[in-house]
Amino acid sequence: MSADKQPSGTEDAPAVLVPLTAVDRRRVRRRLTAPDGVELLLAFPTGTVLMPGSLLAELGGTAYLVAAAPEDVAVVAPRTLGEAAAAAHAIGNLHRDFIPDGEVFLALWDAPLELLLTRLGVPFGRETRPFYGRSSWEHET
Repeated sequence: MSADKQPSGTEDAPAVLVPLTAVDRRRVRRRLTAPDGVELLLAFPTGTVLMPGSLLAELGGTAYLVAAAPEDVAVVAPRTLGEAAAAAHAIGNLHRDFIPDGEVFLALWDAPLELLLTRLGVPFGRETRPFYGRSSWEHET
């Protein structure tokens, strides 16, 4: 289940983007503080997945929307289509999202991923960037 995008009627409301990591976007019953200092109490149904652009709340005419927070990611730059396919297959076998981002792909960084990419010989680096995929432990339902 995914949280709805901004409902009609709130398009013209001032918006505050609330950066959340891939893991935080699964934590849908909690208290958090928006960048403008407003406290938000989340109580979405179990199983809800918050995606960038999802409406968290509308308070006092201000819409609070999910944004992808910068995270520690592997930036993978395959040189060939075959290298890209091999990397995508191997990373998929780890049940990880492999997200295209322009000419490169992103995956959440950790030591097993570093080892895998080194073993494959695919060019990669480690950066902090917004990540639009799911957390490492999530599976499709």
